[in-house]
Amino acid sequence: MVLTLMLPLRAIYRLEDLITQYHIDCMCKIILATGTMVGYAYSMEFFIAWYGANPYEGFAFINRAFGHYAWAYWIMISCNVITPQFFWFKSIRENTTLVWILCLFVNVGMWFERFVIIVTSLARDFLPSSWGYYSPSIVEIFTFFGTFGVFSVLFLLFIRFLPVMPMAELKAVTPQADVHGGHDTPKHMTGFGDPVEIQQGGVSPKH
Repeated sequence: MVLTLMLPLRAIYRLEDLITQYHIDCMCKIILATGTMVGYAYSMEFFIAWYGANPYEGFAFINRAFGHYAWAYWIMISCNVITPQFFWFKSIRENTTLVWILCLFVNVGMWFERFVIIVTSLARDFLPSSWGYYSPSIVEIFTFFGTFGVFSVLFLLFIRFLPVMPMAELKAVTPQADVHGGHDTPKHMTGFGDPVEIQQGGVSPKH
C-alpha cells in the first residue's frame, strides 16, 4: 500500500531527489521478505490442520483450497506469495512502473485474504443446512467502492494540508547535514546524486 501511493506521488511532485531508487529498492526487498513469510504462514496453517487431527479444521482448510471458493484462495496465493518473488530481480526493482503494478497485485491479494478468511468460514459452518454461496448485494458493492472514495479524499486532504515529507527527518539526509562534506558518504545516504564540497559559508553541491 505504501509503494502504491508513494510512487505516483513521487512522480507527480517530482520527489526523485528525496525518495530515491535506493529507498524503492529497499521497500521491494521488504515486500519480498514479508511475501515469503506469508507463504510460510499459509503452509503452516495446512500443516497444523493436518497435525492436529481435527476433522473440522482439516475440512475448513481443504474447502478453502479445493472447494467452491478455490478461485479466491489461489488468487490470494498468487498475489501474496508468487508476485513478490519477482522482486528477486534487480531489473524489476529498478522499473518503477513494474514495481507499482506488482504492488497493485499484492494489494489485491491482501484483500482476498480477508475475503477467504471471512466468506469461506461462514459459507461452510457446522450446520450443513446453513451452507450457501455468498453473492454480494448492490449495497455491498457500492459500499466497497465508496471506501475507495473516502480513503482518496482523506489522503488528498492529508497531502494538501500536511507536509508530504517529514522535514525533521530530511535534515539528516541532506548534503548540508554531512559534516565531512559528503566526500566519504555514499550517494544513497544523502538522497542526492551530486557530490558536495565545502565552501566558505557552508556546503554547496559540486558540479
